[in-house]
Amino acid sequence: MTAPADDQPADGQPAAVDLPPPLEPRDGVPDLIADAAALNEFCRRLRAGHGPVAIDAERASGFRYSQRAYLIQVRREGSGSGLIDPIAVPDLALLAEVLSGPEWILHAATQDLPCLAELGLHPQALFDTELAGRLLGRERVSLSALVMSELGAHLEKGHGATDWSQRPLSDAQLRYATLDVELLVELRNSLEASLQEAGKVDYARQEFTALLAFTPRPRTAEDWRRTSSLHRVRSPRGLAIVRELWGQRDAIAAERDVAVGRLLPDSAIIAAALASAGTMAELLAVDGFHGRGAQRYARQWWAAYDRARHLPDDQLPARATRGEGPPPPRAWAERQPAAHRRLVAAREALAHKAEAVGMPVENLLAPDLVRRICWEPPVPADEAMIEQALLDGGARAWQVELVLPDLVAACAPEPPAER
Repeated sequence: MTAPADDQPADGQPAAVDLPPPLEPRDGVPDLIADAAALNEFCRRLRAGHGPVAIDAERASGFRYSQRAYLIQVRREGSGSGLIDPIAVPDLALLAEVLSGPEWILHAATQDLPCLAELGLHPQALFDTELAGRLLGRERVSLSALVMSELGAHLEKGHGATDWSQRPLSDAQLRYATLDVELLVELRNSLEASLQEAGKVDYARQEFTALLAFTPRPRTAEDWRRTSSLHRVRSPRGLAIVRELWGQRDAIAAERDVAVGRLLPDSAIIAAALASAGTMAELLAVDGFHGRGAQRYARQWWAAYDRARHLPDDQLPARATRGEGPPPPRAWAERQPAAHRRLVAAREALAHKAEAVGMPVENLLAPDLVRRICWEPPVPADEAMIEQALLDGGARAWQVELVLPDLVAACAPEPPAER
């Protein structure tokens, strides 16, 4: 019988973890910066500080359609923390100037970079603590988990999903926002030391440089196909209903700046596509159409639904669109056995390599790029051609160095069958 681990009692249940007291802002919660004079004073202090700058932003994703920032948190050694209200102080040119030089420290940078860019704030160098944690193979990479594992501090969470667009912000929200940047500098330094020890600091630098050019996925006319549980809708007429309801919901949400789920959940759109409503009353009786948002826009939902009901057959959407990339891998074994063989070999080899270097396989190489190369390898499928395909697909130099031998082997032609 295997002895239980140090943190695992004999009954197999996880041991209780004694957490340290919750972290408190070391300088207290700063006053909200809500006018130009206060911003100018904070920028003066920020300029006089030293070292990198910890930055975070709060959006209202579950409440608003837009992804704009409703609060910006900034901290620098020698400057303290600042909480900036970009709604009250929309002109952030001075802040942008002060922040243009030092390295930015962010956690999960891709979440905040777009909304900060909307405000004219662009980093020249950055350090992403979440990505650093992934490259180090940390099991949990949330901010609170990394603060605990790296620094032994207990960062209480709980207000991230509140409505940051509402004013005034509560004392609890401001305290939460202050703590989000409280230990980012220390966390960055701890993770960088671990990256150095693991020989991965160059990996991280290449990843952080690539993040400087990050932009969100552009919207397309086919975004309605991302509706949850769309696979349940099999008829072209049902797909037309999804498309029309999704488009109507998106237009209302954009106009009113309300999160789409607060108007009509995806589950209601799918239920409507599977129903056979002949009147507006029958549509409103479908599951999910009972909420306040659904009832308020009843006429618009019915107009969209009725449009889809009467579309000519030649205007109905196809069950699937042929995108630029390969088809789903589940279809490869039957449609392209050779590509399926390559994909299986590549996935197995990359999984072993990821385990050996201690990081998730998706950080070793983007799964979509693996699929693209295995589906249609360059011709000839030699080392130079596959290396170029990796670089063209956005792989960084460190990734190419690690995965190239595995992909070359996976894409090698099968030897001729022996007679």
